[in-house]
Amino acid sequence: MTRVDGRVDGILVVDKPVGPTSHDVVALVRRLAGTRKIGHGGTLDPFASGVLPLYLGLGTRVVEFHLGAREAYRATVVFGGSSTTDDLEGEITPSIGEPPTRGSVAAALGAFLGSQEQRPPAFSARKVGGRRAYALARRGETPELTPRTVTFHDLALVDWDDADPDHPTAVVDVACSAGTYIRALARDLGEAVGNAGYLGALRRTASGPFALADAHALDEVRAAAADARLAGLLLPAGAGLDDLPALTLAAAEQRVVAHGAADGDPLPRESGRVGRLGLAGEGIAVGSPVRLLAPDGTLAAIARVAEAGRLITDKVLLDRKTAAGEGGAPDA
Repeated sequence: MTRVDGRVDGILVVDKPVGPTSHDVVALVRRLAGTRKIGHGGTLDPFASGVLPLYLGLGTRVVEFHLGAREAYRATVVFGGSSTTDDLEGEITPSIGEPPTRGSVAAALGAFLGSQEQRPPAFSARKVGGRRAYALARRGETPELTPRTVTFHDLALVDWDDADPDHPTAVVDVACSAGTYIRALARDLGEAVGNAGYLGALRRTASGPFALADAHALDEVRAAAADARLAGLLLPAGAGLDDLPALTLAAAEQRVVAHGAADGDPLPRESGRVGRLGLAGEGIAVGSPVRLLAPDGTLAAIARVAEAGRLITDKVLLDRKTAAGEGGAPDA
């Protein structure tokens, strides 16, 4: 949404097309919105498309609370060959193994469910000895990458194409933890069926609480910016944070947050009591985030639980004019 000072704040969910990098999309929206403060939630490779949340203005203050969220993808896995990059952009080497069947692939997917150690692709941004793995791989070196723990919450084979019997393809819906390499899943799935596989196409269908239904094509974003309607495409900064406990501030408390409680300052003793969260006596761990809501329900700040049941402001989204009742609704 647009603030009274003309700045645009909130979350813009983009449907990234195949071709541009995530940074290309960020640069475009930065120019269209006329803002320098912008971040994104989770990089997509150039050949991938789909949900790319962008955080503008005050929206950048909530990025960290979305980065560990679940993700969902629709992945096309091509069998019958391996790739140096584990996707279609690498050098492909034909497999000598017997091509898999739909049944063997469906059965193999079940073994990936749950938490497991995943070896990142050689061409990845992971650092090895202070160098990016892809930089080493481009020089012909084999980077030694430490496996990382990932979780597959759901894997479903939704389509199968064996028109080319030597290179059948599977379309798989994936729900997984943040930081999972879908390219590595394609590689490992090929190995699991005694063949080889690589990622032929990828579309992110959800990133945390944001799905394709929330996303806007770049042409739509350009048109909205040209007509001064870009702010109308934004979700409020508080969108998607409903899993965090919330405390609604009284008007006086809202003014304290905006004026007297800078980041790291405690709220007044009574207003800051965790007991006001109404969680039926259940404790909240020290350091846990809590939403502080303005009287109209919009996000005023995010606080964290401190010792002795106190709340300490962490990310303040209110401005002083808003808290004093000047200039309309608070940014959220």
